[in-house]
Amino acid sequence: MYRPNSLWTWAFIGVAFVQAAIVLAFEAYVFGIFQTHLGKDARKQTEARTIPTYLTLFIFGFIYELILVYDALRLKNTIQVIGLCIYNTGLLIYAAVQMDQIQKAVLALFAKNPGFIDRSIWSESQPYLVAVPCIIALGTVLMSVVAWKLYDEFAWTIYKHISADLRMKRRYLTFQIYIALLKFDFFFFLGFTVQFVVIVVNTADVEFALTVAAIPVTIIILALAAFWTRRENRFGMIVIIFLYFAGLAYFLFKLVRMYQSTHEASYIPARRSLTTFAVITVILIILTIINACVCTANFNKGLKPHIASRKLQSEDEKGTMTEMPNLAHGPVPSRMTID
Repeated sequence: MYRPNSLWTWAFIGVAFVQAAIVLAFEAYVFGIFQTHLGKDARKQTEARTIPTYLTLFIFGFIYELILVYDALRLKNTIQVIGLCIYNTGLLIYAAVQMDQIQKAVLALFAKNPGFIDRSIWSESQPYLVAVPCIIALGTVLMSVVAWKLYDEFAWTIYKHISADLRMKRRYLTFQIYIALLKFDFFFFLGFTVQFVVIVVNTADVEFALTVAAIPVTIIILALAAFWTRRENRFGMIVIIFLYFAGLAYFLFKLVRMYQSTHEASYIPARRSLTTFAVITVILIILTIINACVCTANFNKGLKPHIASRKLQSEDEKGTMTEMPNLAHGPVPSRMTID
């Protein structure tokens, strides 16, 4: 089992953990205030589901981030470390959007029926909701500084394991970026889908059923994408890339639909947060498609031996995911970690 073994690895996991603990404590407090001031008759209202949904996503988002932090440090994956700083920025954007959405939810419930909710809830929860993005912003800055230090700390593996062939290095780098993108795709797609399923209820039954069914299908697609890339299965990758384009079309369709006058009423309670997740997911899908195409073009060019084995020979070298082993003087080590 991996254990951080340096100042900067401890610092990175420490910043992520403290940030998650404080933010989740604030979110839990806001949730408690909301539930206390919410009338019994209001619990069936769409706006009443916004805060529990946001809290659930924050819990999942930060727990998932901690898992990825541990994974990145265990694998000494500088690409994933940098990706986590960008991921944290995405959570910062979501936290800023959340504040506006919760205010609108409270005002909408009060406008429908003053008995639905105590209007004073906003003044009580606002300081905590303002503090959340500030804490995440500070956490993002600190994580970025530590990430820079970790890049220097992990740099020795570049010189020890890198291939002399710079073209092979670029192929391997593309592969690692692609695998990291798949991990982040999972959260943002799932985040959008959960919000849609829980908050947006006034949609056609077929559309709702397809959205629910998309959750397990997405997990399978992402797993197969990583599997077929490692196996250099060209046909499988063509299928995956086609499905990526289908997913891109789906999110673009949702973006347009949310702002159509005939359908916007169903999306208003969570439209800004849904838009945030949809836009980030569209960007990630485009980047994933580009990297998937490049990875497919790199098949049968000597990369497969570098990623066929999962462990390195030395425990001290365990998990150098982002660096190329040097094959110039012999075969691939039997213990090489790839992700």
